[in-house]
Amino acid sequence: MTNNDILRRIRYTFDLKDNAMSEIFLLADLNVKDTQLISWLKKEDDESFVELSDTELAIFLNGFINFKRGKREGEQPKPEDKLSNNIVFQKLRIALNMKAEDILDVLQLIDFRLSKHELSAFFRKPDNKHYRECKDQVLRNFLLGLQRQLRPNDDESES
Repeated sequence: MTNNDILRRIRYTFDLKDNAMSEIFLLADLNVKDTQLISWLKKEDDESFVELSDTELAIFLNGFINFKRGKREGEQPKPEDKLSNNIVFQKLRIALNMKAEDILDVLQLIDFRLSKHELSAFFRKPDNKHYRECKDQVLRNFLLGLQRQLRPNDDESES
């Protein structure tokens, strides 16, 4: 999954308008112009499409955590220079305040089976022997499950 695809799916799933998206970036101390935001949300084959960097997506996800849970006191987390699906998944889990059971319930909405042990392996540190890389399929299905949970009557073609 591309960073732009993740951003578009989050935007659609949570029905975020442009001003809310800009506010989320601002909550993580990045002022984004409307034209920049729009170019990130374009499809890859559009000539005005601009690729979203890992750092920019990390800033958005940090802002999304602040948006959903409130900004924490003190120094804000530094955005990662390099993102993996594991980090994206972890940040979404934090933002949505989800426990393992909640995530498994979301995945079950789209008939995607995962054990609690498999799920916990995604949230371990990379040097842990039980760490597993989160593949695109798992992250895509999680986002699709969230979409189904939050927008049950919407057409999935928007994703």
